[in-house]
Amino acid sequence: MNTKLKLGDFIIILVIIFASVGILFVSKSNLNKVDAGNKYASIQVNGVEIDRIMINESTDGMTYPVNSEFGYNLLEFSKDGVRSIEATCPDQIDVKQGFIYNSGETIVCLPNRMVVEIITEVDVDDVDVVN
Repeated sequence: MNTKLKLGDFIIILVIIFASVGILFVSKSNLNKVDAGNKYASIQVNGVEIDRIMINESTDGMTYPVNSEFGYNLLEFSKDGVRSIEATCPDQIDVKQGFIYNSGETIVCLPNRMVVEIITEVDVDDVDVVN
């Protein structure tokens, strides 16, 4: 069998690589535009939202304890993000993760059934997408 790559094969490979990189840059730039509204941390335990805290300058340095029947987590807020700094779970993955800043990012502690998600609320009158 002849397994040599021909010129057409290289062209197809290059087109796929450039298309992939282009899609990556376009999606990253659009993701940054989404975060224009008020930013909140949605704190959920066992699938139920227990609190929603606006993230801004007034929350810088604030801590928030999450006590539940499943365990304990301590969240720390900055002016633009949130992180878990203490947890009773054995693996400590949520503590090692660090800060989350962007809409859609999450901190998950499975043993304690806790989820923290960044949510951005944009005004209703704003245009979502311009083509």
